[in-house]
Amino acid sequence: MKKFSDNKKGSKGFYTALGISAVMIGSACYFAYDQGEKLTEEFTAKNSISEPDEAVDRHVDNVPKVSTFSYRTTVQTTTKVIATAPPIVTAPPVVTIPSAEIYEQYNEPVNAEPEPEQEQEQQIQSAGVTKMENVKAPLADMGEIVGAFSGGELVKSITTGSWQTHNGVDIAAEVGAEVYAVSGGEIMEVKNDPVWGVTVLLDHHNGFMTKYCGLSNGLEVQCGDIMVSGDLIGTVGNTADIESALSPHLHIEVMHNGNYIDPLSALN
Repeated sequence: MKKFSDNKKGSKGFYTALGISAVMIGSACYFAYDQGEKLTEEFTAKNSISEPDEAVDRHVDNVPKVSTFSYRTTVQTTTKVIATAPPIVTAPPVVTIPSAEIYEQYNEPVNAEPEPEQEQEQQIQSAGVTKMENVKAPLADMGEIVGAFSGGELVKSITTGSWQTHNGVDIAAEVGAEVYAVSGGEIMEVKNDPVWGVTVLLDHHNGFMTKYCGLSNGLEVQCGDIMVSGDLIGTVGNTADIESALSPHLHIEVMHNGNYIDPLSALN
């Protein structure tokens, strides 16, 4: 009996301990569950708090720009080359011009007046002028010739020492002696030549031209003046460097249709 009593007591202590353990485990589980619920509520409340919206009329700076991507669609096109035939070139129509019109275009009327220069050339050719008209001596004293016309032959210059043609004639005269136009004409050129000094070219408009060289400065004429026989041109000087070794003189040249001729034969 006693043994049975002891076993009964032992079983009761076992169940008592088992009950206490169950209660403790339950309490621990409840505590853990309760703590978990609180933590969840706190986390939810904390993250659900939102800041109040800003007023509409408030100016906000430094707002980040939203980058947007634009897409460009590339359409690939194929160009088809179509060969075209070259343009057809047609010749201009043939126009027949009457012979009378061609004659009028390329031939002057019979009664048309020629230009002054052409008229002068025609007069020279038709008249065959071989001498100047109303000839006057270029100097009052024609007595001494210091240099003759060479006629195209070479002669030795006492000034330069070289052999050259002498296209005029040298007539001795004092410096300051008056020089006259040998025939009527027009002054075509007045210049100070570096070789022949002060020169005057007189065109007689009949194929003849006379040239007066070695004159002094201060001429009585200028380019464009119309002269008659015996009109004063200027005075003798000593300006022709190419003949400076000679005594003072007038160098005069005469040309007929572009060719040099002997002035003495033209003046006689």
